[in-house]
Amino acid sequence: MTDQEFDKELADLMAGEGPGKKKPAKKRRMMFWKSLSRKKKVAIGAAGAVVVLAAASFTMGGKKDAGIMVSTVPLEKGDIQEVLSISGPISGTDSAEVVSRLHAEIQEILVKEGDKVAAGQVLARLDPSDVQKEVEIAQNAYNLAVAERNDAQRQAENGYADALQAQQAAKRDYDRKAMLFAGGDVSQMEMEEARDMLANASRQLTTFTLRGGRPVANESYDLRVQNAEFELEKKKKDLEETQVTSPIDGTVVRVNSRVGRFADMVDDDRPLFAIDNLEKLEMKINVSEYSIGKVKVGQKAEIFADILDGSTEEGVITAISPTGEEKGAGSTERVIPTTIQIENANSKLIAGITARAQIVLNEGKDTWVVPMGALLDKEGTLYLATVENSAVKLIPVETGVESDVAVEVKGEGLAEGLSYIASPAGFMEDGTPVTVVPSL
Repeated sequence: MTDQEFDKELADLMAGEGPGKKKPAKKRRMMFWKSLSRKKKVAIGAAGAVVVLAAASFTMGGKKDAGIMVSTVPLEKGDIQEVLSISGPISGTDSAEVVSRLHAEIQEILVKEGDKVAAGQVLARLDPSDVQKEVEIAQNAYNLAVAERNDAQRQAENGYADALQAQQAAKRDYDRKAMLFAGGDVSQMEMEEARDMLANASRQLTTFTLRGGRPVANESYDLRVQNAEFELEKKKKDLEETQVTSPIDGTVVRVNSRVGRFADMVDDDRPLFAIDNLEKLEMKINVSEYSIGKVKVGQKAEIFADILDGSTEEGVITAISPTGEEKGAGSTERVIPTTIQIENANSKLIAGITARAQIVLNEGKDTWVVPMGALLDKEGTLYLATVENSAVKLIPVETGVESDVAVEVKGEGLAEGLSYIASPAGFMEDGTPVTVVPSL
């Protein structure tokens, strides 16, 4: 809250607290109070005191010799808690949305909302006729690709055998003529013809692909077989998916289609089925970056919800996100997603509702506790204003645990039997004359 916003809210608050004025709505005052820092709460307490003192002076006829009219309350010990209260949705610990990409008609839905299902259980059956035809077409394409590859393989093996035989024959002819040429029995032209025949036969062998010393068909045939096999497996997978199954153990919480509709055409892009594991529930909350430092995994939380009829459930913080995210609504504040697991497996809580979690961030036991407005802030030092011999006596204090409206105080001057001014004015100093009046 900016100083300008604070001043306006404070002015409105004071305007509603003077003599003859109507008080602001209780809810508005509480929301305003919770949004304040301790310093501003103390300031409002002092401002309220001014109004009270003005009212007292008015009722006493404005007598100056009576001193400032104040009321005191005894200092008491008690317990105090700093509590973080945040709302969030209840959900299952595991969930899944079941969808189908097949443009196939739903023939049968086997479950209804509220049914418990196991992973792999069939939820619905789709018309398989079109997909079955596609499987058959893909199977034929695969068989054809395999046959073509096998035929090409046979041709490669036969062709390589013929080429090898021709090369060996050309080599023998060349070797024979080379010997005759050395003896002058073969002409130069015949020798060159034999050499050319051997070269051509050797080149023919290089046109074949060998793998492990054996000839194989062109690689393109293997690629055709692989593509056809991939398409066939895809169509077989589509055929399997005409049996729509649950991916997890859980409870069917939504059925968003009906028999006769196409599986891939659900209104508003919703899933066919929503499955939640409701055996264990959890609550998702967003904790402010200003409070997350006091929140730890393992901390307990108390859960409130209308469905509980005034009772509460216990929860425990199981996860805190390692990163923050925007709060939204134009705020620069960051929030950290946090998970609370509901400990009671038989809770009345149900998934999908909003609940409120209260987390105790800090607490004090059997300690001095005063209202936040009872403190005076003077140049950074806090005081509790007491009365001694009809005059103010300021006792310096330090604060500890803070709730929304009260605070733990510590100091050497605090003791049993001490009373303090409930709403001290900011101008009060040691020795300021006062008159104690009974509390209303």
